Amino acid sequence: MTPLAQAFARDASLLPQMLDLANDRVMLLELTQADYRAASFLDQRAMTQERRRDWAGWAEIEAATPARADADFIFHIGHVGSTLIARLLGELRSVLALREPLILRTLAEIALLRDRPESPWPPQAFMPRLRTATAWLSRTFDPGQRALVKATSFAGELAGDILAQSNRAVFLSVSPERYIETILAGENSRQELTILSGPRLVRLHRRIGAEPWALWQLPEAVRAALGWACEMATLTEAARHAASNQLLWVDFDAFLADPARRLQHIAEFLGHELSRSTADALISGPIMQRYSKAPEHGYSPELRAQLLAQTRRERGGEIGAALDWLEQAASDHPVIADALAAGHGR
Repeated sequence: MTPLAQAFARDASLLPQMLDLANDRVMLLELTQADYRAASFLDQRAMTQERRRDWAGWAEIEAATPARADADFIFHIGHVGSTLIARLLGELRSVLALREPLILRTLAEIALLRDRPESPWPPQAFMPRLRTATAWLSRTFDPGQRALVKATSFAGELAGDILAQSNRAVFLSVSPERYIETILAGENSRQELTILSGPRLVRLHRRIGAEPWALWQLPEAVRAALGWACEMATLTEAARHAASNQLLWVDFDAFLADPARRLQHIAEFLGHELSRSTADALISGPIMQRYSKAPEHGYSPELRAQLLAQTRRERGGEIGAALDWLEQAASDHPVIADALAAGHGR
């Protein structure tokens, strides 16, 4: 085993950050435990100039893969508090939180191609490599820790495969109405909607086995409804792979209504001790008053409620039309009907 591989096997200080598919290499990014705790995203934004990085062949570090592959996962539909909940849980000594590792996004993109001739890997290689990557992301700094991997929304395409490996997962969602309001309430979320709507339409068309919609015909609010349908259909399908003790659905609005008790419930599901007094301290602390994706900005449940109410007042008609579109889509396509039923059941 090479010295780099030995260092990789020792703990989580070398994050498998990026895949070089052309050369079958992995970029390893050096991070401290404090770096993990501080990072909102472990994507390109984590690759600061002062952090050491090295390239290693996939086979080189595959030989150093630890036996444990017990990372827990948070999958979600986007803008439903996943970063907030991952930050809160990351305050527990027994949790090493990894928020949106870039390698998981790449694996989700490959998952969509696995049976296609343009896939970079042969179909039979995908699941073994996903298991290997899961083990890489399961490394921690202390044997008493367990990794908690918070995925980006479209990495929900991996959720079924992750659950098939017996890992546990939390699925986060909100109602269609609340999701549409949330997306329309923020400039950044609206910009993201513009970027993601095309790929989401491709994914949803693939999932329903038909192509009834053209993106240019869909108003902004309907595109938000499309986003909800795409991501919820993905998670609803993935949930079929889960045993009863593997999966916990959490509605973010329900979480905000009783955050300390809900946080305790999530921690208990994931096997972590969290007393009510500690949960109360976390909820009353600074994390709940900051924007989790950019903690330098203030953001609270109260401000969120104000912004959503304003969006309802200003764009209620568009939101109603988008919900009508979603109901019609569900009546025409059982996959979307299943997603809507799952959403109403949260």
